[in-house]
Amino acid sequence: MGIQLVLIAALFVALSNLCMRKSIDAGGSSKAYLMVQLFFTFLVAILLNPVRTGDYAWSNCMAGFGLAGGIILAGVMASLGRALETGPSGLTFAMLNTSSVMPVIIMVLVFGEKFGFTYTLTHGIGSLVVIAGLFWIGYETVRTGKMARWFTFAFSAFAFHVAFLVFMQWRALFIHYPGATELMLSFDMDDAVSQWFMPMVFCAAAFVQALIYFMSQKKLPNRTEILYGLLGGAANGVGTFLLIRATEVSSPFEHAMIFPIFAVAIIVFCNVWSQWLYREKIKWAASALCILGILIGTLDWKALL
Repeated sequence: MGIQLVLIAALFVALSNLCMRKSIDAGGSSKAYLMVQLFFTFLVAILLNPVRTGDYAWSNCMAGFGLAGGIILAGVMASLGRALETGPSGLTFAMLNTSSVMPVIIMVLVFGEKFGFTYTLTHGIGSLVVIAGLFWIGYETVRTGKMARWFTFAFSAFAFHVAFLVFMQWRALFIHYPGATELMLSFDMDDAVSQWFMPMVFCAAAFVQALIYFMSQKKLPNRTEILYGLLGGAANGVGTFLLIRATEVSSPFEHAMIFPIFAVAIIVFCNVWSQWLYREKIKWAASALCILGILIGTLDWKALL
């Protein structure tokens, strides 16, 4: 059941990505789309967290922590939007989702085995394969000259996404190791499990995106940008909910596969609509190399074997 849910979740996230591309195609800006999408996702996050659980307890420190995460997420989305405006969407989302193999390296270096982070040979091999795939993509695009700008934005989105994933894993440590001084910050258990963390992440991201938009555009979004932003926000919210649900109902065997499958499925779905709807020349070999690296570096091989 967990794998089926995560595949559907990936499909909805891919649809959200398609809505962004459609909004840009209709003459809208990525800035306007992201402002509307992130604000609507903020509302959905309230429904999925405090409303769904019935836990409305407020935590000032965790809300502030969520705001910090939202600023990083805003960097992800702003870079992603600019990459979509200047280059191929399929490769953009492929680069973004290959970031899933990188956070473990940082978590091992910063927190180590004491907090459950170990770096194995498969992690190293997977990371190297992903890097090779990214280098392949980058070399083929930057070599053309006109794509150098796209690669800069796409790689920025990749780097910001790595930072965001590390931030999310850092937050999880406060739940599993409450009061541990080695985590650099310390939260009580009641604060660590606050249901307002994710809503505040999206609130901050939406606010930053609104600042970016109104400082550059100084006009209200048009109807097309609002429509696609609402559709994209709804799709992203549903995808997030299904991903969370998949982690709750998955078996131990499925749990070892959920996140790698999620990342790979998004890459495949986005590449499919990019080639089918936009006739983009997808570098399937380079994307396949990145996918192979994700599978090698993130699957829990001990659980699977």
